[in-house]
Amino acid sequence: MLEAINLTKRFHQGDIDVTAVERFSHRFKAGITAIVGPSGSGKTTLLNLLAGFDTPTEGEVRVQDGGKEVVLSRLDEGSRAGLRLRLMGFVFQQWNLIPTLTALENVAFPMLLAGHKRKERQERAAFLLAQVGLEKRLKHLPHRLSGGEQQRVAIARALALDPPILFADEPTGNLDSASGERVMELIYSQARKGRTIIVVTHNLELARQADRILRVRDGRLLEEVVQ
Repeated sequence: MLEAINLTKRFHQGDIDVTAVERFSHRFKAGITAIVGPSGSGKTTLLNLLAGFDTPTEGEVRVQDGGKEVVLSRLDEGSRAGLRLRLMGFVFQQWNLIPTLTALENVAFPMLLAGHKRKERQERAAFLLAQVGLEKRLKHLPHRLSGGEQQRVAIARALALDPPILFADEPTGNLDSASGERVMELIYSQARKGRTIIVVTHNLELARQADRILRVRDGRLLEEVVQ
């Protein structure tokens, strides 16, 4: 479903070239892959490359789209955005909810972009919010929700279009331990539905619950641990 081949990303800082990701290769399988490493090791840059938010300096990311293998960097930005909408869901540390929309409207938003009808959007969004325990918060704006509740709305939104690939970048970083554990249980439960889930986390306890751990340092893959 998702494969990185010799993925490299360099940035220019003044007269210095900084290599954030270097010759990273891995074929991501269905199930949960946790990417761990110290701060500044290139984890978030790697995630952005895998999702097509950024393009590599060298190497490529290949994705299966409707039985056809696609190289992300060969697509223009509009095509990459369309592919993300069809195939990928995202859960971020900062939640990134739209502050003027209710929980229901936030979850329904990807379906609006995909052209789904209003009734279908509302029914699907209400179902997903019930699945994450927020059936009584449908009409609440984000500022009326706790951090843990906002993150659960973000998870429901990420699942709105039933994507086969789910990315999570430090999804528990701004939560207390109890809320963080519940959020990770919700994310990890999606692996039972055959999804490919890629989680960047500093929390080694959460990483140990994954099917495999990729340890990175200085943008390089050091080892893969299958659990």
